[in-house]
Amino acid sequence: MLERTFVMVKPDAVQRGLVGEIIARFEKRGYKLAALKMFVMPREMAETHYGEHKGKPFFEGLVDFITSGPVVAMVWEGKNVIAAAREMMGATDPQKALPGTIRGTFGIDVGRNVVHGSDSPASAAREIALFFNEAELVDYDRLLDHWLYE
Repeated sequence: MLERTFVMVKPDAVQRGLVGEIIARFEKRGYKLAALKMFVMPREMAETHYGEHKGKPFFEGLVDFITSGPVVAMVWEGKNVIAAAREMMGATDPQKALPGTIRGTFGIDVGRNVVHGSDSPASAAREIALFFNEAELVDYDRLLDHWLYE
């Protein structure tokens, strides 16, 4: 069964020119891009997105950072994509991320960890609905899928 997940390239990675590299990693893994957009996140959306952290000491800094420049929001589709995306990104703290992961390769500081990804089916559904409307989610067939899935 195929699932969808939300992945966001954060402002630090956009500024560093890492968008293409991050997208390429998901494509090379075999996942299918179902939606993509680049924009500067409105503060209200950022507060909703990080709502679980409201009241924590780092909340304001987190919201300030994510709204400080453009982000690239994406929906990726594939078998086990939520867990695989988390594995591909690596630990939230880049200093603890394995070499070869996105954060292990490109990140240095936990506050500038280049990418965000949903951590569960529930958060994927919530985040996808926050960033994309139904018409923006593209459903299409790829001939490649025959070579990826049994």
